[in-house]
Amino acid sequence: MSKRIVIVGGGYVGVGLAKSLDATADVTLIEPRSHFVHAPAMIRAVADPSLLDRVLIPYDRLLENGRVLHARATGIDATGVTLDDGQKVEADYIVVGTGSSNATPFKPVGDDIEGLRQANQRIHQQLKAAQTIGIVGAGAVGTELAGEIAYAMPDKKITLISDTDRLFPTMPEKLGASLAKKLQDAGVTLKLGNRAENLQSMTEPYAGQLRLSDGSEHTFDLIFPVLGSRASSELLEALPDIQKSTANRIKVDQWLRPSSLPNVFAAGDVADAGDSMTIVAASRQLPWLTATLKGLMADKPLDTMKPYKPWGPKAPILVPLGPKRGSSFLGLFTAGDFLTRRLKGEDLFVTRYNKLLNRE
Repeated sequence: MSKRIVIVGGGYVGVGLAKSLDATADVTLIEPRSHFVHAPAMIRAVADPSLLDRVLIPYDRLLENGRVLHARATGIDATGVTLDDGQKVEADYIVVGTGSSNATPFKPVGDDIEGLRQANQRIHQQLKAAQTIGIVGAGAVGTELAGEIAYAMPDKKITLISDTDRLFPTMPEKLGASLAKKLQDAGVTLKLGNRAENLQSMTEPYAGQLRLSDGSEHTFDLIFPVLGSRASSELLEALPDIQKSTANRIKVDQWLRPSSLPNVFAAGDVADAGDSMTIVAASRQLPWLTATLKGLMADKPLDTMKPYKPWGPKAPILVPLGPKRGSSFLGLFTAGDFLTRRLKGEDLFVTRYNKLLNRE
């Protein structure tokens, strides 16, 4: 009889794992949203809403043998997952990949896909009408957003604000320097080493005035707060022996287990496994989880299999600035426009994830 694997969360780890185990296990994917949200392309969709129909991808064709339950998990124990309607889904192994939240319109509020579509349209119209745009936060989302708007709407005056002295300060200096030059060449003003002191909203764009830590005041037609993701870890917090780290993430052991329950694993943004909160990290965790769960299903003891090894702080990162330009760190070297465009910028992995969810 097939082992029952319950995966909570239909993000990058969840959909990949569910599909990879669909032929060998009894898979249930629990996900309240009707559509997979392909987050990197949601950045470009702010400037180009025509992308939405291909970056909000229905789950209905993902699995041939298993099932996708559109429900919210409210509890976990060693025997399974409890849903918000009181139903219990029995499991031999449980993987929690509940992801993270970010500002509107990059991710939906809760499970509201229609609300996300409406937010995208509303903010796109505000963006079209705006002349001056402030982006607060220069991580991957903020930097890519500046590049996407500068490419699609070159007449806009864009200011990218960060409290760090350089872009991507944990990465090799060449990456941040090259991105900064390309943004400036595209007309983007950089305000680095400056903290925004009076943000009115951390969750959605608005018009108003910003006071920076250098004492300067700036008025913008549209301000995007993009100050990083926070893990959606509420489900895991009730488990025994949980330890939280930064951004609401949950610490895991070398087998990606967040608690003393031996059959419960956590992965992706919610798990602090030594990786950053990126698709690159999820793509490293996914093959390890697949192989490990297949080993467990074949009755191999966990401690006889390889523990998970994170990328660490110098993981690859791809940062397109629109479909043609950008820079990337690929582990051994920093790549420029050509490789960034071919690897990510042209398509943003949209075709790959539509294929994964059996839509094309």
